[in-house]
Amino acid sequence: MYQQMIFVNLATDDVAASKEFFGALGYSINPQFSNDDCTCVVISDTIIAMLLSKKHYAEFTKKEIVDSTRTSEVLICLSAESREKVDELVEKAVAAGGTASDRIQDYGQMYGRAFDDLDGHTWEVMWMDPAVVQG
Repeated sequence: MYQQMIFVNLATDDVAASKEFFGALGYSINPQFSNDDCTCVVISDTIIAMLLSKKHYAEFTKKEIVDSTRTSEVLICLSAESREKVDELVEKAVAAGGTASDRIQDYGQMYGRAFDDLDGHTWEVMWMDPAVVQG
């Protein structure tokens, strides 16, 4: 069966710094699709983040590229296998230079936190109790 993938394309001010940041979070970089203008971050078998220099990103759109430190362009939410893994990923992001959101979502069966990467893109990390998800 075909497994659809998602490629999240984000503009970055510093490709090398972004590569280092996401590497520090434990994600691998696919060198086949990375160069000085782009880094390919493998989040899972079906989720890829393409971090493009603003110059390269502009080749794919005629729209103005937002300043993601001031304007919200997208909220990216990643699942986590436990509450502890949510905290672990956010703490890694902060240690690598990201900024944690002070908002924690704790609903018992669902727990989430968020961080902004070096360019201000917001990444949410969410755990949901498998028993609740299965119904």
